[in-house]
Amino acid sequence: MPRINLLPWREALRQKRKKDFLTALVGAVLIGGLLAYGTKLGVQAQIRAQNDRNAILQEEIAALDRQIVEILGLENQKERLLARMEIIEQLQKARPEIVHLFDELVETLPEGVHLTEIRQAGGRIEIHGSAQSSTRVSALMRNIDASRWLRNPGLDVVETVDQGPMRNAQFTVFAQQVPLDEEQQEVAMQ
Repeated sequence: MPRINLLPWREALRQKRKKDFLTALVGAVLIGGLLAYGTKLGVQAQIRAQNDRNAILQEEIAALDRQIVEILGLENQKERLLARMEIIEQLQKARPEIVHLFDELVETLPEGVHLTEIRQAGGRIEIHGSAQSSTRVSALMRNIDASRWLRNPGLDVVETVDQGPMRNAQFTVFAQQVPLDEEQQEVAMQ
């Protein structure tokens, strides 16, 4: 018996559904590809924007680093200038002290004593000289002890040396210079 398909519409419907499915599949793949490509472009744009912001931040950081180096240089220069100003101020304050020291050395020097060398390190004064006798060195030390501008005399060396027909005492005496207090400095500066 011959077979006759009485329902050709089912085959046509199946073909139509297959064609619609393939069309939908191709459309979904195209839409998915477009979405992926659009997402990729969006992410790349965000990365470029962030890299631009990072570059701007790096430039600003470099500028701030240069400013910090400049500030540190200025601070170092300021410290050096302040140190110089302090030294100059100390020298200005000590200026009248040396005058008082020399005046006092002349006043404390007994007759028969000659000074050959005077050294000062800070407030400590080292006096070298010769005297006609060791009693004159003792008189010098008593005068230093009674002085307003010198204190704490100390004897380091006394040697008796023959110089022709005379005998002299070579000596080394130490003393402390009395610093000017604030009131004396103001009066001395005027």
